[in-house]
Amino acid sequence: MVKVGIQIQPQGTSVAEMRQAWRTADKMGADSIWIWDHFYPLFGDPDATHFEAWTLLSTMAADTERAMLGTLVTGNSYRNPELLADMARTLDHVSEGRMYLAVGAGWFERDYTEYGYEFGTVGSRLRQLESDLVRMKDRLGKLNPPAVGSLPILIGGSGEKVTLRLVAEHAQAWNTFGPPDNLARLNGVLDEWCAKVGRDPSEIERTVAVQGDDVDDISRYVDAGADHIIVMTSAPFDLAPLQSLIEQRDAAS
Repeated sequence: MVKVGIQIQPQGTSVAEMRQAWRTADKMGADSIWIWDHFYPLFGDPDATHFEAWTLLSTMAADTERAMLGTLVTGNSYRNPELLADMARTLDHVSEGRMYLAVGAGWFERDYTEYGYEFGTVGSRLRQLESDLVRMKDRLGKLNPPAVGSLPILIGGSGEKVTLRLVAEHAQAWNTFGPPDNLARLNGVLDEWCAKVGRDPSEIERTVAVQGDDVDDISRYVDAGADHIIVMTSAPFDLAPLQSLIEQRDAAS
């Protein structure tokens, strides 16, 4: 059965508004609830209110009871990989096994320059992601106690030469964006990488993030290979697209 979720974008809003939105989404029956990991707004007023992702996830883990939780996605360069693994493992306990460890190579230059991280190049950030994934997995194997849930590693991105290879080698889930033809094409590339590295492609959950006006007839995305459809929303948080996804999911079950 297809899963459905929502990304609650932490810009131009308040903590109180976000808490109300994710509590409601959880009660509605969302399979997953996400935020993004940036330090500044990505659109609109560049100096609008904004909040840090993993601090919010701590509150979300305590506020909710049902949905899986995560970031779409964590900027890998922003935190030591061993620390990130431990943060995710700890929140997996707080949420009673409902966390994803979701990462990507990073891309938003303002995050880097204003917070003092080296921006580098696409290539250098991907090389760091590759080495850090090994370190995260190693740390997850050493932590005491271990995660209580499956704590799947999700990699976000669409790079066909490196990112999708890393998904095939390391991840239990992968996120990209619509429309359906984009998902279908990249899905095929990921399957090719799975064949090359000897990975069963069915072991990788395929998630796709879509706009609020693109939730009608989710069979379009299911046919393109989606296992999990996530609608993105910013303040004021309109949960009607999520309700549509939930109704379509339930009707198809």
